[in-house]
Amino acid sequence: MLSAETWQYLYVAIAVWLASYLIKRHLDPLNAIPTVGPSAPLLSYLGAIQYIRDAESLLREGYQKVGFVSIHCNATLMSPPQYYGTVFKVAMLDGWLAVFTGPQLIDELRRSSDDELSAVEGTSQVLQLRHTLGPGVDDQFHVAVVRDKLTRSLQVLCPDVLDEVSAAFQEYIPAKEDEWVGVRIFPVVQQVVARASNRVIVGLPKCRDPEYLKVAVNFTNDVFITSFIINLFPDFLKPIIGRMTTMVSKNKHILMPMIVPMLQQRQKMFEQYGDGWEDKPRDLLQWILDEGREKGTPFDNIVEKVLLVNFGAIHTSSVTFTHALYNLAAHTEYIQPVREEVESIISEEGWSKASLGKMRKLDSLLKESMRLADGSLLSMFRKAVKDVTLSDGTRIPRGTLVAAASATAHTDGTRYPAPDTFDPFRFARLREGGVGAATKHQLVNTSVDFLTFGHGKHAWSVLGLSPLSTLRILVLTRRTNSPGRFFAANELKIMLAYLVLNYDIKFEEEGKRPPNIRFGPANLPSHNAIVLFRKRRDVPKFALPASQHA
Repeated sequence: MLSAETWQYLYVAIAVWLASYLIKRHLDPLNAIPTVGPSAPLLSYLGAIQYIRDAESLLREGYQKVGFVSIHCNATLMSPPQYYGTVFKVAMLDGWLAVFTGPQLIDELRRSSDDELSAVEGTSQVLQLRHTLGPGVDDQFHVAVVRDKLTRSLQVLCPDVLDEVSAAFQEYIPAKEDEWVGVRIFPVVQQVVARASNRVIVGLPKCRDPEYLKVAVNFTNDVFITSFIINLFPDFLKPIIGRMTTMVSKNKHILMPMIVPMLQQRQKMFEQYGDGWEDKPRDLLQWILDEGREKGTPFDNIVEKVLLVNFGAIHTSSVTFTHALYNLAAHTEYIQPVREEVESIISEEGWSKASLGKMRKLDSLLKESMRLADGSLLSMFRKAVKDVTLSDGTRIPRGTLVAAASATAHTDGTRYPAPDTFDPFRFARLREGGVGAATKHQLVNTSVDFLTFGHGKHAWSVLGLSPLSTLRILVLTRRTNSPGRFFAANELKIMLAYLVLNYDIKFEEEGKRPPNIRFGPANLPSHNAIVLFRKRRDVPKFALPASQHA
């Protein structure tokens, strides 16, 4: 039994600890940031569970609370909340997330330097990249290669992408002219995107190899599953858990015997005929091999880059396209106007990067779909690598994860009339306001009101990777005109244009769109929904790529 003196020491120790904790908590800048959900120790885990189950309600609650406080403090009763945007925080299982709202702070987040609020470190924490992909993820030598080569090849790659999209849809959608055929479309879209992207990544015939495609698609899914598991544990356990979850390394092991022989054969051709041999492949694999040869990059590192770019190419584009297809199938009245636009342009100019750029209704439909659901409720993830003080005085302590509330920005009634309504030609109308408006409101353009591609220097990078997808910036560049989102936009346009030219589309229960899958910040399309397809009669010859004309 403890003596009275021992009890006194114990009480003193508890009092000292409690006082120390309260002082530290009081001085912690995070405590000055408004909290949505429980903030007390232990109770904050209830908020973290709510964040996983219904992040959207937390974000909208925080947006409105912040707006109310700001309006009250500024005595401007009729001013909308976003003009007084500030930061609030929500609990995650492994820490706090500071959420930026309003155009001013979102723009400040966009302009922040990487030595203050780092996109690389933010995405690395969200996806636990160094534990899921290994230290090789920090070697980004291929980014400059793709930026240079892909930029110069967008036009010449268009026929290849169209050819692959056409061949893939014909294989996976066995539609007939006289009857409707139901297709579980999400896995089909994943396969089409994987094939079209890999037509550029590894070329024919590997882009049609079922085993290769299986690895490419599974790798994308495994990264998200693995990162979620790792994020359930405290920081000191994450390296151990990362080594225990072997799904990613398994995919690399499977891919090695598929890709290394291709690299060996191409290296042999270089040694025999030099750099410009006849029929030299024009794909990402060749570009990286050429660059890696000068750096002495081993083949297994190049295989890692192939996986890395596949991760960026497949997930976000598949989610984005499926959302758009569901919206079109639920609103079939918009199919004919889009079809007429595509037919008019393709009949006169053919399939090209330039002709795709003239399809304003198609462009607008994709952008409107992405506004309402782009795969994530948050965007522009960053991590504070030093203590940061924002222009409104908010202090973001070192190590804090931050993001922009894209869900509220995209449904802001002062920016978008009838913000919850799917209005596919919203942005086409806005582009009629002159040269500046025509550029500002096209799909690939970013702003504080449209954050699907991120915003600023880290807007979508290589082959269609956006900031979250919510979980999304993996391959980063330092330039806003990264070719990735332009390639992805062209790929999405080709896919949708091809479908409306060649098929009629609807849901069995007409006008009813399947509910999205919500999990944390993820806002994904249903993976099991059935879309009905019927092959169009008298499809014009130009609806198919030239390589498939009889």
